[in-house]
Amino acid sequence: MESGRAIVIGASHAGAQLSASLRQEGWAGEILVIGDEGALPYHRPPLSKTYLSGKSSLDDLLIRPPGFYEKQNITFRHARVAAIDRQARTVTLSDGDEIGYEKLALCVGARPRLLAIEGVELAGVHYLRDAADIERIRGGLSDANRVVIIGAGYIGLETAASLRTLGGVEVTVLETAERVLQRVTAPEVSTFYARVHREEGVELRTGVTVEAIEGDERVRGVRLADGELIEADLVIVGVGVVPNTELAEAAGLSVDNGIVIDGASLTSDPDIVAAGDCASYFIPRYDRHLRLESVPNAGEHAKVAAATMCGKPKTISALPWFWSDQYELKLQIAGLNDGYDNVVLRGDPDSGRSFACFYFKQDEMIAADCVNRPKEFMFSRRVINERLPIDRNQLADPESSLSELLKAPQSESA
Repeated sequence: MESGRAIVIGASHAGAQLSASLRQEGWAGEILVIGDEGALPYHRPPLSKTYLSGKSSLDDLLIRPPGFYEKQNITFRHARVAAIDRQARTVTLSDGDEIGYEKLALCVGARPRLLAIEGVELAGVHYLRDAADIERIRGGLSDANRVVIIGAGYIGLETAASLRTLGGVEVTVLETAERVLQRVTAPEVSTFYARVHREEGVELRTGVTVEAIEGDERVRGVRLADGELIEADLVIVGVGVVPNTELAEAAGLSVDNGIVIDGASLTSDPDIVAAGDCASYFIPRYDRHLRLESVPNAGEHAKVAAATMCGKPKTISALPWFWSDQYELKLQIAGLNDGYDNVVLRGDPDSGRSFACFYFKQDEMIAADCVNRPKEFMFSRRVINERLPIDRNQLADPESSLSELLKAPQSESA
């Protein structure tokens, strides 16, 4: 049982879970969480949904109530960490304070990728990552009739859905790729989401390049590379994120598209762990070194990291999974579809709003996108985890029983 001070940098999803798990694993000493926001850790996925629409407050989004941290003797400090001294085992805050640690956890997350174009500094141009960003967007919506969203990834599409649900504003989404969600889904899934958003009144423009954002002191439009100006009273940029690795790099830790950790969440320093969006690690199931951006991933990392800090190393083993809420659609994603060579559809993505897309690689299911299909989601998690062979012809038949598919001896896949 450790009795020194554990410092967690980052009041994030990972930071909240790690601090709680430290107590569960038996850490008896001080636990200090240092975060650069003036709030306790809160759920971030609802920011672009219920929080943007005004249906929830920041208190509603707290991962745990204040009383939990008080009872567990977990202390929070609102500050920014400027440096880590691994030899002295201290962190230096931006105000000059130095604090010693026995063990250190980096849960520093990621930040929005910035657009390198003219006009991004204009009033009315926003990125979306934290509650303060949403507050600024909500403040600008009162005088906005036309909103342009740059980026048709999950954040961009979720924001578009929230704005259309709110009503009162025209929404245009601009995407450089030839289809929405091109980096993360099959064409069939992209076509489905494009159809739904257009049915909900969103103007989608794919295969376009943003040249500049124009205005005087305030934004008035987005200029495309072909010269067209799309008028806008408010612009939201959602073109991905960049892991916050600067502290780790300056401290001499191994970094490669994130802070490199092993299967026990340990960095290249035996006294420092990392967890969440900032960390990259080797996933044996997919034979790749990856950095994942998801709440479930952050929670899994954090639990393993806490055990490692307490001298009880475990292994990151949970299958990656994700979700996205848009309109009444609940998308649940199991696994990673990198390298897929075939897909099987269960249900019709061209009509209605419920179907599943299963990704196969060399006849093995590696991932699934399930839209309003919770049974298919649970089914796919088991199949992918246990690497079960599945008859693809039967899988594609919506009348076939998923439970019977799991029981039946499998012949060659079609």
